[in-house]
Amino acid sequence: MLNEPTLQHSQDCGNCPIRHRAVCARCETDELEVLEEIKYYRSFEAGQTVVWSGDKMDFVGSVVSGIASLTQTMEDGRTQMVGLLLPSDFVGRPGRDGAAYDVVATTDLVMCCFRKKPFERMMLETPHIAQRLLEMTLDELDAAREWMLVLGRKTAREKIASLLSIIARRDASLKLSGAQGTLVFDLPLTREAMADYLGLTLETVSRQMSALKRDGVILLEGKRHVTIPDLSRLLEEAGDDSDGGMMV
Repeated sequence: MLNEPTLQHSQDCGNCPIRHRAVCARCETDELEVLEEIKYYRSFEAGQTVVWSGDKMDFVGSVVSGIASLTQTMEDGRTQMVGLLLPSDFVGRPGRDGAAYDVVATTDLVMCCFRKKPFERMMLETPHIAQRLLEMTLDELDAAREWMLVLGRKTAREKIASLLSIIARRDASLKLSGAQGTLVFDLPLTREAMADYLGLTLETVSRQMSALKRDGVILLEGKRHVTIPDLSRLLEEAGDDSDGGMMV
């Protein structure tokens, strides 16, 4: 039996670490005040289910910190991971009652949630939110298409490099540091989780991470602290083109 998610006290939107990328990125002060009235925070421990596919959702929201996975279960019980939710990604669909996928916290997760009905009303009255959500939905569609390429056509080395580049660029974006020069971040996924998400064995993930380190594409301290000296080199290893390839 899963533990219940923890409710947290609200925090000021002005201090939010995902403010510049979230669905409220273009909101004016008065619009943020309205959002404040309908928002709350929820925390999930690694492994907890945020929502099951088909369940009715009474909230929508954004990932503030941590990572969640989107998975779909087939009739025979097998599951397929169809995407990752990184900080600032949006969860839930206004106008749709049920969840399309299982959403599971891969790491400890904090979400900024909005009560669904008031949020849907606000979308009709606030073009800034509707426009930003449309942009995020189109970005999500591009990311889903790229994920299909990662899972279906890339080699094991390219898959690992692709995942590292996605996480590195999102981390740089959240820090407002840009994706130029040396990128340093803590990998939020275990090797086991990477293997599961990429359809590889644990041994293959470890072998490819070691090969990327040996070839100077990445630097590792322990298993989680990653330095990327040259992002363009990593993107070449990922099989992406020079303009940046994957969406972040």
